[in-house]
Amino acid sequence: MRWPSTKVVPALAAALLFAVALAGIVYKFTQQRVLLREHAAAVTGGDPMRGEALFIEYGCGSCHRVENVRTAAGMVGPPLDGIAERVIIGGHLANTPDNMQKWIHDPQQFAPGTAMPDLHVGGDDARDITAFLYTRGN
Repeated sequence: MRWPSTKVVPALAAALLFAVALAGIVYKFTQQRVLLREHAAAVTGGDPMRGEALFIEYGCGSCHRVENVRTAAGMVGPPLDGIAERVIIGGHLANTPDNMQKWIHDPQQFAPGTAMPDLHVGGDDARDITAFLYTRGN
């Protein structure tokens, strides 16, 4: 049996170290996403995964941009990444889960004439969309 050359062993060790580091990064990213979803669900009482599907279904992405969400490339309304960290929503409402749900449910009630249309989003759907939006970081 021949031993590998002295150049192969360090290369294999470096590749193994890289693979372990990459696995650690993927694991940490996955854990952060899970914690963010759990936090959003607890704060809003909604289901962030259902909220993402509803966000797409209601066509919110035709006006709003959200990174890594299919069909969410709109340029009419503000981009929604980082919305959970903003102080104000809809131009003048304090950014609370309750206010965001109300805004999504009936934006014209809070800002008559706003460009955001009333899409007739039901209360449960508004809660879940809010939960989804609260998972969006910068």
